[in-house]
Amino acid sequence: MSGEPEVVRTPEEEETEDEEIKSSYRPPPEKTIEEILAADQEDESLRKYKEALLGQAQTGTVIVDPNDPRKVIVKKLALSVTDRDDLELDLTGDLTDLKKQVFIIKEGVQYRIRIDFIVQREIVHGLKYVQKTYRLGVPVDKMTHMVGSYPPKTEIQSYTTPPEDAPSGMMARGSYTVNSLFTDDDKNIHLQWEWSFEIKKDWKD
Repeated sequence: MSGEPEVVRTPEEEETEDEEIKSSYRPPPEKTIEEILAADQEDESLRKYKEALLGQAQTGTVIVDPNDPRKVIVKKLALSVTDRDDLELDLTGDLTDLKKQVFIIKEGVQYRIRIDFIVQREIVHGLKYVQKTYRLGVPVDKMTHMVGSYPPKTEIQSYTTPPEDAPSGMMARGSYTVNSLFTDDDKNIHLQWEWSFEIKKDWKD
């Protein structure tokens, strides 16, 4: 056989390459709502699209909590399984208390994670939800979801992840720790928290 030998990269090299690809991306500069509305006024269809996107924010600054300077206020994380009540974490209080609240998840079930949040003051661009899962201190999973850009609103807005399958089998059962991060293209940390779940053979095992 002839040709170039196959190059085998270690996981560390692949991760470095991924980081280099990510670092080459430069998000567009942030614009205020006034700047967004003022641009491209001659394009009627674009103007109507922006007005529909911005909604309440066109009539003035939307401030839900005047005592909170943040643009994004993360309210709740919910773990949703079909035909069962959501398992919820209140993210508005003392985040250190979340470690005491452990979700019990039946092995192999399909679930989704929903994040409820409020956007106020300005539009936010390129929101992302990043979740790293550990077992006995060893990373076992990482997922990054592009949430999108959101205008300020007085109502709670939500993002739900695509369905995921919980681990299954005797070796998968046990306790897991999760580090969650709600961030954006400009690397603003809107909220970072740690929580736990336990995989069991059944919901009440």
